[in-house]
Amino acid sequence: MSGWTPAASATVATGGPAMDDAALVDAGRRVLRMEAEAITRLEAGLDQAFARAVRLIREAGGRIIVSGIGKSGIVARKIAATLTSTGTPASFLHPVEGLHGDLGMVGDDDVALLVSKSGDSGEVGALVEHLLRRGVRIIAITGRRESTMARAATVILECTVTEEACPFDLAPTTSTTAALAMGDALAVALLLLRGFTAEDFARLHPGGALGRRLGLRVRDVMVTQALPWLPPDATMRRCIVLLAEKRGTVPIVDVQRRVIGVVTAGDLTRLMEKDEAIFDLPVSGIMTRSPKVTDASTLAVAAIHQMETHGIMALPVVDEQGVLTGIVHLHDLLRAGLR
Repeated sequence: MSGWTPAASATVATGGPAMDDAALVDAGRRVLRMEAEAITRLEAGLDQAFARAVRLIREAGGRIIVSGIGKSGIVARKIAATLTSTGTPASFLHPVEGLHGDLGMVGDDDVALLVSKSGDSGEVGALVEHLLRRGVRIIAITGRRESTMARAATVILECTVTEEACPFDLAPTTSTTAALAMGDALAVALLLLRGFTAEDFARLHPGGALGRRLGLRVRDVMVTQALPWLPPDATMRRCIVLLAEKRGTVPIVDVQRRVIGVVTAGDLTRLMEKDEAIFDLPVSGIMTRSPKVTDASTLAVAAIHQMETHGIMALPVVDEQGVLTGIVHLHDLLRAGLR
């Protein structure tokens, strides 16, 4: 077992470890390294079976029934929760409880997603038999393609690991991490296939800090009073005053007050590096044309992403006709607790 000596194992087994801090850190790094390597191998081996599993779930007429026993059962519960929270209805079914009445929750149009390292546990095997009788299609997340569960599956998602991170290669560690990562991969791929949006996520998470964060929109944070703006024939002399007074961003608007450009403090700095005689220059010659803008209904977190992506500190807020209605500043969004 790589990186773990028999002496160290024996010491751990007696309950009297003689390990200094460096040895403890090394042990932790070994586990993280082994699990990271397992997921890397999982990525390299991902093939068309994954796409078939995603489409099978997407096209299911009913729910996704997720099941497993022991540590795999815990992973299955998490996968079911992640699927549900990202727009794919899923329910966890304990395999033992399923055999004692809970199979009533399974419909003929459901798809079963079963998690088992060996694929041969008695509880899951009995559940598989009943699922097949109902005509329920099975996706198997397992480490053994030749297992009973895998042979019964419509799609096999192989999650074989070479070794558990447990020093005795016994406790499910690397294998459960791999299965959990596969479940996350399914959920995210389904999210993309469904066109699931941040707004959809917000609707499914209305409570607590996450709900408040996802529910906040640009309209809740933007400035609407005493907005800085200038016509395109205004001089830089006027613009400099507004840049200083109004936090470094001045939209340029046409006669209908539609945003046609923007001048920022950064534009002013670059201009001054090239030409000292700037006061009488028209802003139309300096402004950024086709500037980045947003609308009041945009999620605040999306506005932050847009600003960070393009390296800007504020966004003009416009209506459907492009008319200036406000300005949203990055600092205001951050103060609202969006980071």
